[in-house]
Amino acid sequence: MKLKYIGMLLLAIVLAFLYFFINPSEVDFLPKCPLYLTTSVYCPGCGSQRATHQLLNFNIIGVFEQNALFVIGVLIIGYHFLISGINYIFKIYIYNYIYHPKTPIVLLIIIIVFWVLRNIPYYPFSLLAPK
Repeated sequence: MKLKYIGMLLLAIVLAFLYFFINPSEVDFLPKCPLYLTTSVYCPGCGSQRATHQLLNFNIIGVFEQNALFVIGVLIIGYHFLISGINYIFKIYIYNYIYHPKTPIVLLIIIIVFWVLRNIPYYPFSLLAPK
């Protein structure tokens, strides 16, 4: 069981080094979005590889330019780990709203609205498209 977590941690470290040193917009060997390649429609995840590179290089504005939804995702993951860590370390129970029954519905609505808005080619919606 612990070997699985060690493997996942090693994979995360390797990917972090890869995306820290390699800018996905400057190379061709990293995967491209299949939806965008076939339809020219930005999916909610388009720009996430470049956003990861920008985040690892502490360029927060660059992260927003590539994928604003990525920032929300990072904040949600950070919230989850913070609450879980506090509960584990201090042996207390703080409710984690990630597990609220309505959270997936709210997140799905946010993702769909973001998806539609980032594909409208007019200002200010064009700011949501990756650069």
